[in-house]
Amino acid sequence: MTQVEEAQVHALLTDGTTVRIRRAGPGDRDEVLRLYEEMSPENLRLRFFSVAAPTRQAADRAVRTDRAGYRALVAEHDGRLVGLAEYEVEPRVGGTRPDAAAAAGARADGASGAHGSDGVPERVAAEVALAVADDWQHRGVATLLLEHLADAARSEGITEFTARALAENHRVLRVFRDLGLRVSRRFDGPEVDCRVELTPDETYLSAVDTRGRLADVVSMRPLLKPRSVAVIGAGRKPGSVGRAVLLAVRAGGFTGQVFAVHPGAASVAGVRAYPSVGELPQVPDVAVVAVPAAAVADVAQTCGRAGVAALVVLSSGLDAGQARSLLGTCRRYGMRLVGPNCLGLANTEDGVRLDATFAAERPGPGTAGVAVQSGGVGIALLDGLARLGIGVSSFVSLGDKYDVSGNDMLQWWESDDRTGLALLHLESFGNPRAFSRTARRVARTMPVLTVDAGRSEAGRRAAASHTAAAATRTVTRQALFTQAGVTATRSIGELLDTAALFHSQPLPTGPRVAIVSNAGGAGVLAADACVEAGLTVPPLGPGLVDELLALLPEGACAANPVDTTAAIGEEGLRDCVDLLARHGAIDAVLVVLVPTAVAAATGDDPVRGLTASSGPLPRPVLAVLPAQAARVELLGTREGGTVPAYADAEEAAHALAHAAARARWLDRPPGTVPEPDGIETARARALVAGFLDAHPEGGWPDPRTTAALAGCYGIPQIPWEWARDEDEAVAAAQRLAGPDGRVVVKAYWPGLLHKSEQKAVHLDLQNTAQVRAAHRDLVSRFGNLLTGVVVQPLAERGTELFAGVTQDEVFGPLVVFGLGGTATDLLADHAARLAPLTDRDVHDLITSPRCSPLLFGYAGSPAVDPRGLEQLLHRLSRMACDLPQLAEADLNPVLAGPRGVTTLDIRVRLVPRRSHDPYLRRLR
Repeated sequence: MTQVEEAQVHALLTDGTTVRIRRAGPGDRDEVLRLYEEMSPENLRLRFFSVAAPTRQAADRAVRTDRAGYRALVAEHDGRLVGLAEYEVEPRVGGTRPDAAAAAGARADGASGAHGSDGVPERVAAEVALAVADDWQHRGVATLLLEHLADAARSEGITEFTARALAENHRVLRVFRDLGLRVSRRFDGPEVDCRVELTPDETYLSAVDTRGRLADVVSMRPLLKPRSVAVIGAGRKPGSVGRAVLLAVRAGGFTGQVFAVHPGAASVAGVRAYPSVGELPQVPDVAVVAVPAAAVADVAQTCGRAGVAALVVLSSGLDAGQARSLLGTCRRYGMRLVGPNCLGLANTEDGVRLDATFAAERPGPGTAGVAVQSGGVGIALLDGLARLGIGVSSFVSLGDKYDVSGNDMLQWWESDDRTGLALLHLESFGNPRAFSRTARRVARTMPVLTVDAGRSEAGRRAAASHTAAAATRTVTRQALFTQAGVTATRSIGELLDTAALFHSQPLPTGPRVAIVSNAGGAGVLAADACVEAGLTVPPLGPGLVDELLALLPEGACAANPVDTTAAIGEEGLRDCVDLLARHGAIDAVLVVLVPTAVAAATGDDPVRGLTASSGPLPRPVLAVLPAQAARVELLGTREGGTVPAYADAEEAAHALAHAAARARWLDRPPGTVPEPDGIETARARALVAGFLDAHPEGGWPDPRTTAALAGCYGIPQIPWEWARDEDEAVAAAQRLAGPDGRVVVKAYWPGLLHKSEQKAVHLDLQNTAQVRAAHRDLVSRFGNLLTGVVVQPLAERGTELFAGVTQDEVFGPLVVFGLGGTATDLLADHAARLAPLTDRDVHDLITSPRCSPLLFGYAGSPAVDPRGLEQLLHRLSRMACDLPQLAEADLNPVLAGPRGVTTLDIRVRLVPRRSHDPYLRRLR
C-alpha cells in the first residue's frame, strides 16, 4: 500500500455527503488541473490574484510527494476531485512570495523555524492554500480539508499557517475565521495577511464538535427520517426475516413509501415486489437488506449505483472480504450503514412511525432513545421499557457497528427535540475519546445510561511487568464513564431499575435517605442496602421526629428508619412521606411496605397513600414492595405522575445511588485542563525519537534518558547521580549525602523492573565503607547484567504514593494514582482517569483511593502538599498526551509530605507509535 493510500480517511461535509480525504499523488495531476480549469473566471481571480492563472504549474506542484516540508491533501467524491489544500514550509526570499503560494484561495508567506538553544521551540510557519470546485462550495469542503491539513502540519512540528488573500475574498477569510483556531489579520491595501495558530484548545475542539454534530445529524436523516423504505430480501415464507421487517414497517404505520425487492415474486405480504432496486419507481432513502452474506456486497453495490442514501444490513456471517467490500461500497457512494448483524431500527415520531425491526413487539412512542450492539439485549430492553410504560423515541440495533455507532446516536438524540433519556449497550468503542466528549456534553442535557458489558476482561492484565499496566479495560471503561457522566450499570435489570427512577422522579440533592416502613425488619434491610450502595441513613432531628410522631399511629418509632407499625393507613402514610420529601434534612424517601392483615381487614391500603401525594414532591420517592412479582414497576399517582416500585431494597438502593451520583456530577461545573509551565515538548519528542532510532522495537530507557524525559515536564525528582563503578558510586555518595550523611544505592540493567523483589536496592548507607560494600554486593550477585548504579540521598519520611500511565491502543492514555511503595500491587488501592486530566479529574484521583485520608492529616499526621500532588498529575497527564510512544510510566514511590512531592523512582517504556488525533473528523 502506498503512502497516499495509507493516509486516506472518509468524513462528512455539512450537508451529510461523504468525501474521501487523502494525500495527493502523481496520478492526480489531471484531476487537479481539471479542478482549476473548471473554476469560473471570478473564482480564478480570487484564488490566483489574476485571471492569468498558472494552473499547470499549480497542478504540477500539488502532486509532487518528494518535496520536504510540503503536503497536499485532496477531497474526493465518487472518484471526482472536489477540493485541494496544501502547505509548504518555506522561508521568505527577498521579501517576495513564492509563486506556488498563489495556487488556491489564498496566497501565503511562510517562514521555517528551529528549536532555540534553551530547548523552547520557535514558531514554525507554513504557507497554506485552498481550492474548492465551484459546484462544491458552501458545503464545508475547505474547512474539512483545513482541519486535516492542520493535523498533518502539527505532526511535523509546524505551529502556524500564514496566508494572503484578497480583502474581497470573504469566503476564504470566513473559512479561517470560523475554524476555531486563533487567527490574526493584517490589511495591506487590497490584500489581507492571515496568521492561524495551530495549537488546538477547547474553543477549537468545540468548533470541531459542532461541525461534526451538524454533519452527522444530516447524514443520519435518511436512516431515521426516511421518506421511502425498500426491504431487500423480503421472502414469501412466514419465517423470513425480511418478510417480518416488511410486515413491521406496514403495521407500524410508516408515513412514507414502502417497496419490496424480490426477484421471483410479484408481491410480498401485500406489497408490490420489484426484481431489483434499480427497477423501483423511485430511489428509496434507506434499504433494509436481509439477504445471505454472500449476496450483501452485490446488493450494496446496486443500492449505491441507484443513489440509495443509507443501508440497514440485517444479514450476519460476513467474512473479512465481504465486510471490506460492504464498507468500501458504502464509503464510495456515501451511504450511512447500520449493522450488519443487527435487529433493525425504529423511529416512533408522528411524522415517521417507522418500525424496521423484526422484534416481537413494536416500540411505543416516548422519550427514551435506545442503541444496542446485541439484538437480544435490544429485545430485552424494548420489552422492559414497554412493561414500565416508558416509550421510545428511536431505537437502533448497531450490530457489528461498521459505521453508525453510539456516538452517532447520542448526537442524533441531542438534536431530535424528543429524547430525554439515552440507553446504550456497547460492547466496544471505535473512538472512546470522541465518545467521551460527546457523552460529556449530552449528559448535561439528559441522563445517559449504559450496561458496562465485558467485565470479564477484568481478570486479564494488560501486562504483568508493573502496576500501571495492570489497569484493565474494565478500569479504563469505568474511568471513561465516570468522567463523561455516563451512568454505568452492571446488568439489563439494573439499567431498567435506574431508567424507571430517572424517568419518573427528580434527582436527589444528596445521599441522605429517609426510610419509611410498616415492618421494622424490612426497614433494617433497606437501611443496610442503602449504606452498602454508598448512601447515608442519617438520624432525624428532634423537631422532625416530633412532627412525624404527630402523624403516625401509637407505638410508631420516628428514628431513621421510620417504623410506622402495621397500623399505618393511607392518609397517615401520605402525610408522612410528604413531610419527609419536603424537609431539607432529607434528599430522598424510600418507602418499604409489606402486606398486612390489618390493611386487608380495614381496606385502608398504605400503598394508595404512597401514590396520593398532595402535589409534585421536590425530592424522589421510591417504593419497595417485597410482594410485588415484577422486579420494578411504575405506579401511577393521582397527579398523573409515577412512583418506581421495586421488589427488593437492594435494587432500589442501587438505582438511587446512581441518581445521587448523577446529581453530584451535574452540580460540578465542567473542569478545565490547565497548562503547566515550563513544559519542553519539543525536547521530549527529540529524546523519544533518539531512543527509538537506537531501539526500533522500543523498550525501557536507562535512568539518564528517563530522568531527562521527566525533566522536560517538570516532574519533581530526588537528586541522583549515575555511577559506572565503585569509585564513581563513592564520589556520588559524598556529593549527594544529606545532613545525616545517608544515601541509597540502586542497581540498574535493562529490563530490571522490580528492584525490591530482586533485592537490588541498598538503603541507609551511612559511610564510604558501606557504599563500597553495597556496590560490591550488587556486582557479585548480578555480574555482567549490571550496567551501573543510581545513587540518591536517603529521602525524608513521607507518604509513599504511586502515579503512572498506561497507553491503551483504543482508549488512549490512562493516568493511575494511589498507594505506593512495595505494597502497591498487594493492596491495589488505585484510582484511574483518562487523560487529558481536568482539574476535577485530578481532584477525583487524589480523593478516590482508600488511602486518601492519609493525604489530609489522618489521625493527627501532617497533611501533604496538595498543590504539589495536583501539579505532578497534571504534568504526567500532559506527558502522556504529548507522547503517544509512552506506552507505560511508573512513578513509584512518589514521596508526599507537607513541604512538597518528590519522585524517588521512575520507569518508562517507549514503543514506536504514531500520534493520532482522536477528535479529527472522520468516519469509522
